[in-house]
Amino acid sequence: MSLYQLQDSTAIVTGGSSGIGLACVELLLEAGAAVAFCGRDENRLRSAEAELRQRFPEARLLAHVCNVLDADSVKAFAAASLAALGPASVLINNAGQGRVSTFADTTDSAWTEELNLKFFSVINPVHAFMTQLQRQPNAAIVCVNSLLASQPEPHMVATSAARAGVMNLVRSMATEFAGQGIRVNGILIGLVESGQWRRRFEAREERDLDWTQWTARLAQQKHIPLGRLGLPIEAARAILFLASPLSAYTTGSHIDVSGGLSRHA
Repeated sequence: MSLYQLQDSTAIVTGGSSGIGLACVELLLEAGAAVAFCGRDENRLRSAEAELRQRFPEARLLAHVCNVLDADSVKAFAAASLAALGPASVLINNAGQGRVSTFADTTDSAWTEELNLKFFSVINPVHAFMTQLQRQPNAAIVCVNSLLASQPEPHMVATSAARAGVMNLVRSMATEFAGQGIRVNGILIGLVESGQWRRRFEAREERDLDWTQWTARLAQQKHIPLGRLGLPIEAARAILFLASPLSAYTTGSHIDVSGGLSRHA
C-alpha cells in the first residue's frame, strides 16, 4: 500500500508534461491514482504520455491538450477527465512561468498578462473541477507557487507581486471551501532544476565547470544553505503530501521547498 493513500482516487495535474508537473504525475501513478494531466504543447504532451504509458502500462491515464487561461478549454478538459476517469478528488495547479523585468521595464500590458496568467491558471481549473471535488470525501487543491510570494525580487517585480496574490488566494479559498470539505494548500519553490537552468548552463561562459560545479556555485551566489538546486521530484513529494490524507488537518498552508534559500543571508 502506498504511503500517500491515494489508491483509486483521480488526480488532475495542469502543466503536467514536464518538470514538477510531470514528477507529480509519476508519483501519483506510483501511488495507484488515476491521473489526468494537461499541457499546451501537444508534442511535449504526447511524448510525456508515451513515456508514462511505457513505465505504467496498467495506469489509468489521460493526457489532454489544454490552455489553462481559456475557460472553455479547461471545462473541456474537466469533462474529458470525468468521462474517462471519474470525478476528481485532487487538483494540482502547476501551470505558469516567471517574467524577468523591473518596475520601470514592465509595461501595462505585461502587468496585465502576468497577473492574468498567475491568477487564472488557478481560477479556471478550480471553477472547472469544483463540482467534481465537492463530491469527494478527501478533496484537495494544491497550488505550486514560488518563494517570490514572500521574498520578492526587484528584477521579477510583476511575478513577485502576482505570486504574493496567489498565496493569499490559496488562503482565501481554504477558508471558503473548508465547509465543503475541500482543503487548499500550496508550496513555495526556490531554485529547482528545469529546462531553463539547463539552457543557461549550456550557454555558460565558464566552460571548465560541469553541471554539478556550476549549480553549486549558483547555489552559493543565491545563498542556498543546502548548496544545490532542488529536484522536481522533491517538490512533487511535498505536493503529494498536501494532496493526500496524510495532511487531512492542514489547509491554507504553504510548504517552503527552497533548500533554506534566503537572499538576506
